Amino acid sequence: MTVRADDTTPIRAAGCVLWRRSPFDDGLEICLVHRPKYDDWSHPKGKLKRGESELDGALREVREETGHTCVPGATLPTARYVVGGRPKTVAYWAAEATSGTFTPNREVDRVIWLPPAAARHRLTEPRDRKLVDALLTALHVNLT
Repeated sequence: MTVRADDTTPIRAAGCVLWRRSPFDDGLEICLVHRPKYDDWSHPKGKLKRGESELDGALREVREETGHTCVPGATLPTARYVVGGRPKTVAYWAAEATSGTFTPNREVDRVIWLPPAAARHRLTEPRDRKLVDALLTALHVNLT
């Protein structure tokens, strides 16, 4: 299939708000990825491959971008926005990190684990900050 520049077919993507229990206390930490191409901080996410389910794509993107495996949990709100004149939808899940080690790659050069308030502050896009709130609600965590 050839995609023309004026194509209005939605871009389909998926990702996770990756979290873990802090190794230092009983708190929650959220993993953010830094993409040097855009110089931004975001949740791990990416475009779906042909025929790939949203959840499979989200878990693959977490592995590729963070080096971690995870257990998916609650479905979080889908982000909808326009990129290069095309609509884009990104399905998200809450996902608990289970194991892994980050290795920098061409798409992601850094990851950082932060408490929710700091993660919300570090995220570049306001729509990504709303996902932190959705994660906390899904996990029944109050941010004080």
